[in-house]
Amino acid sequence: MAKVKTDVKKDTKKEVHDSGVHHIGKVRKALLQKLASEPGTPLFVIDHEKIRENYREFREHMPDVQVYYAVKANSNPEIVRTLFDMGCSFDVASMPEFMIVWEIIKDMPDKERQDWIWDKIIYANTIKPIETLEALDHYKPLVTFDNSEELKKIKAHAPHAGLVLRLRVPNTGSMVELSSKFGADPGEAVDLIAQAFAMGLVVEGMSFHVGSQCTNFENYIQALDLSANILKEAESRTGQRIKILDIGGGFPVKYHPGVKSVKTLAKKLNAEIKRLFDPDIQILAEPGRFLVANTCTLVAKVVGKAFRDGKPSYYINDGVYHTYSGQIFDHCTYPVLSFTGGETQISAVFGPTCDAFDTITLSAELPELEIGDLVYSENMGAYTIASSTFFNGFPPAKVVHINK
Repeated sequence: MAKVKTDVKKDTKKEVHDSGVHHIGKVRKALLQKLASEPGTPLFVIDHEKIRENYREFREHMPDVQVYYAVKANSNPEIVRTLFDMGCSFDVASMPEFMIVWEIIKDMPDKERQDWIWDKIIYANTIKPIETLEALDHYKPLVTFDNSEELKKIKAHAPHAGLVLRLRVPNTGSMVELSSKFGADPGEAVDLIAQAFAMGLVVEGMSFHVGSQCTNFENYIQALDLSANILKEAESRTGQRIKILDIGGGFPVKYHPGVKSVKTLAKKLNAEIKRLFDPDIQILAEPGRFLVANTCTLVAKVVGKAFRDGKPSYYINDGVYHTYSGQIFDHCTYPVLSFTGGETQISAVFGPTCDAFDTITLSAELPELEIGDLVYSENMGAYTIASSTFFNGFPPAKVVHINK
């Protein structure tokens, strides 16, 4: 992976087209084209200053919330390092993700490292292999659960871990719903907490996730209300205080102007948390998409051209098996844009593989392009390159870092 130390903070001035969609300015375009000429395409450009800006914005609007970056959104080790340097904590959901963080902290003295993991990592996958639990037990991190069978595994293989019960909450209006697969029903939550304490385990907290890219802020309000009631009932029944509430992720990215800002959501969250919970409760959050989605740009090359079904069709050297995988797994769209101007027409854009499924869009607005021309897509940081494959022998995009 290449690292390019350059200052592009002044290059990010936006141009507003008639459609109201914001595209990158001329100076930034020139930088991307220059970068693409060196290692070649497809090229995945990560802007670390933008990552830092997003982290600072989140902390500004929710200063009392401890930020745990959801590594699955984009597990690039350099991104994890940048957030680590900002003081971020981490939500991991697999041992490979845990090991990405481990590589940063491995040289700490053992006691310091153990304390850091205990305080700064939550293993937020409710279903964990036995081997994972055994590996985690030494470090006593927070681990989530949502059923009795998982409690039995934790008791047998990671009894020193701190437990967090994940609650099933509404996901209405979220781009990716999660409650069909994860979370204990509210009606059984107190029973599970009591069962854990009866087994000699320690329940440190409760968590929920309103769904990824949540634009229905009422989901958070309902989830907070449910959580407050369950925590009160659990304390009454067990006599134990639970002092951690993990409000998960879902914080929206402005992929288009209609998405409300995180500032608007933060006002609602801060007010409800203050109303419903004691001042000493520790609030965690797991933003992934919010921290990285708008920090990455993909540059690809036109490798083929045809006229099909009455419109120009372009074949580029990246597709849905690679960086555009977010269109499939994340239910997101990434407009394909041209570096050149001119009159546009509705065009199809396909990926490079021998699979008709590898269709990026049938309705891109593009000027006439030639083989060898470059195109780009913005807001590609979350759930894209993280899912890239080597299908058909095509490798993932090369990665370059700016503003390191």
